[in-house]
Amino acid sequence: MLILASASPRRAELLSQLQVPFKQISIDLDESVRSGEEPRDYVVRLARAKAEAGWRQAGHVDPVLGSDTAVVCQNKILGKPQDQADFKRMFALLSGAHHQVMTAVALRSDRGLQHRLVLTDVSFKVVTPEEMEWYWQSGEPQDKAGGYGIQGLAGRFVTRIQGSYSAVVGLPLYETAELLKEQHLL
Repeated sequence: MLILASASPRRAELLSQLQVPFKQISIDLDESVRSGEEPRDYVVRLARAKAEAGWRQAGHVDPVLGSDTAVVCQNKILGKPQDQADFKRMFALLSGAHHQVMTAVALRSDRGLQHRLVLTDVSFKVVTPEEMEWYWQSGEPQDKAGGYGIQGLAGRFVTRIQGSYSAVVGLPLYETAELLKEQHLL
């Protein structure tokens, strides 16, 4: 059985669309960005580390899928907002601008560790201070990278997306399916 090394309900919902039986486990990792680490290297490192940690935790038996997503604006990773002021700082960067969402997915099995990196371009409309306040008060931004979830209320701010919608949500379905096919799991 496939193991999803993530407690994220969004990733589980996406993975269920591939109709592969799986179970979820939670992985506890230090997700700090290393000094001088590029955003794409960061998400790949974390996805691989989650898959590897899950593989160890599962006793080196079942294949393990790990994933990580980062919202990147002006080559800076925008993590989960620490508080409302941090959220407003992030949204001021995203408002009326273009940013990238980088998602890496990694699969660890007895055949080794493989990964894919997906880059998706996202553009936001100019978000007014009132809209920012409304969105913060909704409670949705608090646990989301970049302070937003495209699949939720923040979808109203997105003017354009070029790339993988599912990767922005947290798990690129096409790339995940390809990894699973390569290991004869799909």
